[in-house]
Amino acid sequence: MAGAMLRIELVYATQVRQELVELEVEAGCSVGQIIDESGLYRLFPDQQLESADVGVWGRPVNRSQIVCDGDRIEIYRPLLLDPRDARRLLAEQGRTMNQGPED
Repeated sequence: MAGAMLRIELVYATQVRQELVELEVEAGCSVGQIIDESGLYRLFPDQQLESADVGVWGRPVNRSQIVCDGDRIEIYRPLLLDPRDARRLLAEQGRTMNQGPED
């Protein structure tokens, strides 16, 4: 299937901004190639995207992973706080993860 094109989504979010980029790429492209060619580095110049963990549909993958039609590539930010520590802090305040700040 030489020249086959795939439809891919690429997502990245900071605490204040989210970008979802829909792309058409050639079959055989890797996650890393798509990120490199997506333009996200220009949109988020202050982020360390080149060293960030990545995944496809919530499953961590290597940047060398070849994509399939319909894949959603996600670039992950480092956690500011371990989820277990966050739950512990909320419990100390008498709150849970499901409650908003004023619940």
